[in-house]
Amino acid sequence: MLLSSVAVWLLLCVQCLHGSALPAMSSYEFTAYRMQQYNLAQQKHGCRGAIVVAEARSADEPSLTRRCVIMKVQDFTVEKYFEALRQNAAAVLILLPRNISSVPHETIKAFMVSENEALQKETLTPVYVVPEDEQLLYMYEEVRQAAASRTSSMFVRVLRSMVTATAFQILVSNNNAIKAITDTTITTLEGVLAGTGEDVPTIAITAHYDSYGLAPWLSYGADSNGSGVTILLELARLFQKLYGTSGTRPQYNLMFSLTGGGKYNFLGTKRWIEENLDHAESSLLHDNVAFVLCLDTLAKGDELYIHVSRPPKPDTPVYSFIEQLEEVVSSRFPWVKVGLVHKKINLVESTVAWEHERYSLRRIQGFTLSHVEDPKAELRGSMLDTMSQVDFRKLKRNGIIIAEALARYMYNLSDKGSPRDIQVFKGQLDFQDSRMSSLMSFLTSVPRAAQLLHKEPGQILLVNSLEHEFKHYLQQVHRHTFRQDKRDPEITFFDQMNQPVVMYRVKPAAFDLFLGGCITAYLGIVYYSIQNFGHLYARLKAAVKTKHQ
Repeated sequence: MLLSSVAVWLLLCVQCLHGSALPAMSSYEFTAYRMQQYNLAQQKHGCRGAIVVAEARSADEPSLTRRCVIMKVQDFTVEKYFEALRQNAAAVLILLPRNISSVPHETIKAFMVSENEALQKETLTPVYVVPEDEQLLYMYEEVRQAAASRTSSMFVRVLRSMVTATAFQILVSNNNAIKAITDTTITTLEGVLAGTGEDVPTIAITAHYDSYGLAPWLSYGADSNGSGVTILLELARLFQKLYGTSGTRPQYNLMFSLTGGGKYNFLGTKRWIEENLDHAESSLLHDNVAFVLCLDTLAKGDELYIHVSRPPKPDTPVYSFIEQLEEVVSSRFPWVKVGLVHKKINLVESTVAWEHERYSLRRIQGFTLSHVEDPKAELRGSMLDTMSQVDFRKLKRNGIIIAEALARYMYNLSDKGSPRDIQVFKGQLDFQDSRMSSLMSFLTSVPRAAQLLHKEPGQILLVNSLEHEFKHYLQQVHRHTFRQDKRDPEITFFDQMNQPVVMYRVKPAAFDLFLGGCITAYLGIVYYSIQNFGHLYARLKAAVKTKHQ
């Protein structure tokens, strides 16, 4: 009787476990985006690996060797990331929330810091990023619970591992080796508003338009530097109206440029300066340049920093413009802090921190306006720099400050006794909220990483649209496309930046062993019962007689 009961129990147990088990090879396919990989200034950056065949594990697991470590944004810290690399993890997979606005500010800031640190070093470990979805979140919760169960008793851990745990295998396979891309092209757009008179000074206004982040395909660069591009395009529209009639046309040329390669040592700016100074027979940069105003990261904060390579001297154009800018702020936006940040150019270093440094190296006076004080600030290169990080009121305010300061300087309004709080840009000349929002939405509609701008249809359309904007408002519009020397490229990108991934959802090997043990025990009991049927029957009959007596 006892053996029969045990046999029934084992049979029911096996059926229950088999019925609750996931399909043996249930799979889910998705696209993941590989971490940056490039060589710049003789230094290697990003991850060199792409192939992954490993079991998914939580970052909280004590042992990560040869495992694919799954992290959410809040899990991706400097400590956990480098611990995974130290333990020779097979890969790191970061789940990126689709709604960045729902992520707490402190979590975003911490992730940006970790992202910046990760990009500074080279690693052979494949690092991928993928937008969250239901299946991936389910996997994340499963591996997280598995890690949490390790604090339970030994019996509970073994039972869960053998019976209820689900294992996830991550597979990224590619028969082709990662290849270098040496034919990268960088495009710079240039346009002019010609002033009244001959040989009048030129003010250049520039912004770089590419984005940067851990994964190029997920880098939209809203604040850095969609904000700078948006303000530049609005300045072109507004000043075009002033230059449209002889009565309001100032005695300054305004040159506008949108440069590529800004996130990679401002290579587009470097090549554009070389084109104008070393190769062009005539250029506005050749002659009387008052200063170059660079716009970079202007969509947040109540600070406005003026970054210079050397402190401006009194009675110089840069000094006078800064005076006008400070007057606009003090009279109309007194809560905004204006600061001058002086950073010398270290000629030993192979990279520059700000765009104006490219001009300073060629002895052209320039400076950068930004709400960021530190050039290494994590905000200047992050996947989380999306529209949710943009404060449109502050973006518009910064645009107004720059436009009013330029007008005061070019029209010499202070010396003409104009009121301190005079407003040039109002009414028909005001910054348009709807246009700024549309521009920013368009700029962040596709990732603008330099690797993609001349390869993908959406990115090519974006550059063409920017050129169309220039032609609508400016004169003498030129599109400069710079190709690298394949034998000695300044920057080398690599392919396979987006990869198909297969996630297999299976029971672990321990489950199969447990299931096999149950089946073996059941068959053993059946075999024993058949071999000893007579003996068992006699004992059962005797037990029944005893019960009836």
